[in-house]
Amino acid sequence: MSRYTGPVCRLCRRENLKLFLKGDRCYSDKCALDRRTYPPGQHGQRRRGKISDYGIQLREKQKVKRMYGLSEKQFRLTFKRADRQKGVTGTNLLVELERRLDNVVYRLGFVNSRAQGRHFVLHMHFTVNGKPVNIPSYKIKIGDVIEIREKSRNIQALKDAMDAVVRRGIPQWLDLDKDTMKGVVKSFPEREDLTMPIQEQLIVELYSK
Repeated sequence: MSRYTGPVCRLCRRENLKLFLKGDRCYSDKCALDRRTYPPGQHGQRRRGKISDYGIQLREKQKVKRMYGLSEKQFRLTFKRADRQKGVTGTNLLVELERRLDNVVYRLGFVNSRAQGRHFVLHMHFTVNGKPVNIPSYKIKIGDVIEIREKSRNIQALKDAMDAVVRRGIPQWLDLDKDTMKGVVKSFPEREDLTMPIQEQLIVELYSK
């Protein structure tokens, strides 16, 4: 399956928003968006023209897709699942994205970014309810217990991420026991728990055309 392998800082600059794709670097003065607040490319510093309604909707979709590290096909399939569920489609979409295992290990502070979470999930460094899982898109359920495997707890990258967990904080819908490197899913996130500036209704309007 294809995936983006280019420089990720340009994605934040393109969306004019910190997507936190590089972990601790995004919190430092090395952040590319703080140093260059214009879009990437040779014409990035030109004055921006008026964006159409379609362009606004497209940028919102691209922003969320890049934030969670999904391909276009993955994102569209996730939207279709959300659309078939009861409730508000936009909120359902965000909850579906948050329930991905690579996102949950990031939210718990086990890793510094979703991309790093995807890497470590693929290499089976985490267990769900005591069983190793190597599927980044695995959907967690309420009551699931996610923990770092015993043999993986000395990996320096995981230890560094756990040291920084206090600064990032843990969402209310998750519970973390830092000493045992174990997290529990208390509930699914509510819309107010998702604090990133996302206008999910624009994505719904884009896919409804």
